Amino acid sequence: MERISFTETDGFTSGNGMASGPARSGNGAVLPGIEAESHERLPGRIDSGVIVICDHASNAIPPEYADLGLPPSELMRHIAWDIGAAGVARLLAEALSAPAVLSRFSRLLIDPNRGEDDPTLIMRISDGSVIPGNAHLDAAERQRRLERFYRPYDKAIAQTIDAFLAAGTRPALVSVHSFTPVWRGVPRPWHAAVLYDPRDPGFSQAVRDALIRQNPDLLIGDNEPYRGGLAGDTMDRHGFSRRLPHVLIELRQDLVTGEEGQRLWARRLARAVREALDGIGEPDANTG
Repeated sequence: MERISFTETDGFTSGNGMASGPARSGNGAVLPGIEAESHERLPGRIDSGVIVICDHASNAIPPEYADLGLPPSELMRHIAWDIGAAGVARLLAEALSAPAVLSRFSRLLIDPNRGEDDPTLIMRISDGSVIPGNAHLDAAERQRRLERFYRPYDKAIAQTIDAFLAAGTRPALVSVHSFTPVWRGVPRPWHAAVLYDPRDPGFSQAVRDALIRQNPDLLIGDNEPYRGGLAGDTMDRHGFSRRLPHVLIELRQDLVTGEEGQRLWARRLARAVREALDGIGEPDANTG
């Protein structure tokens, strides 16, 4: 697996913040793709009823940050990104004809799946590795990273949701992450996991139930190896707070490192998401 290089904004976006291109009216409208420094939005149909999100899609760090003082091997580890998640997210979005929003910066710069006031927003130590470029972070640099990376990515998700709602469709959010197969010497048996806020488990449980019915030989974690419902995280900001169906899916990294595994899991997730969507009926901005 190659490290992702950091690229600047490449002119895909028009002056109003939306990419130019053809779109159909009503629920059949197509949201075009956008590339910006902090994020990428893959094109997709509003009547898909789904927005795919990948918070930790990239391990890219702009050259001026000098890899935060880390050797290349550290940037290939899970501390820098969710290995395999971006590939699954892209294939899942394609299978569902849904737009997707993917980050284009490493979580070591700033973690978009944390609230702005979370103490783990910018890590100084991650899984035993000291991050030299974060060791003496001051308030001004923290603010720069918020404005350059975190907030534009967050805004892209909000704008994509707004486009669905404006067309009369209440989207379901599907966030794709990955976890290490071993943690502190202990193997993790789950093939995948579904994380959710206990205050709003409905859509998440529907996706998990569908995964289990369709794949009875797999072990699907229920709010493990991590718990959902972290205050201020992406699903809290955009799913729970906006009363939208949402689910965070964790995939074991050894199962999605390669393209074959990514395609297999994208197919599995697409089937499960479709079944869960059928269970809640046609997404509608005027319901719920």
